[in-house]
Amino acid sequence: MTDRIESKTAPEPVGAYPHARRVGNLLFLSGVGPRKRGTKEIPGVTLDADGNIVDYDIEAQCRSVFENVRTVVEESGSSWDRVVDVTVFLTNMKDDFAKYNKLYAEYFADNQPARTTVEITALPTPIAIELKVIATMPS
Repeated sequence: MTDRIESKTAPEPVGAYPHARRVGNLLFLSGVGPRKRGTKEIPGVTLDADGNIVDYDIEAQCRSVFENVRTVVEESGSSWDRVVDVTVFLTNMKDDFAKYNKLYAEYFADNQPARTTVEITALPTPIAIELKVIATMPS
């Protein structure tokens, strides 16, 4: 069984893909960033008139992305403690890793999924972090 999942409260996808897909007892989330649904607002990001990043707060973006992931996981019928694998994309590992790692430890204090963190040049919107998540589903 494969089900497409569209969240009603998480930020809208920036392309032709669902928020998540359920396959059997696994839930695969598409990449989730810190944007807010229904707006162009990105918590912790200041843009100039041309849409270029002037300043950003990685902690605000981390908190927002973790909450957006939680929203998709829970609306899909799973829960935060069922997250088993996280791939994190950062655009500035040198400056942001320590702050992100501290907040990650806070959000995943009880549930410690497998994790991979990679630095990339850019993301599709002016954000500094995105998560790709796999969770299990209740039977």
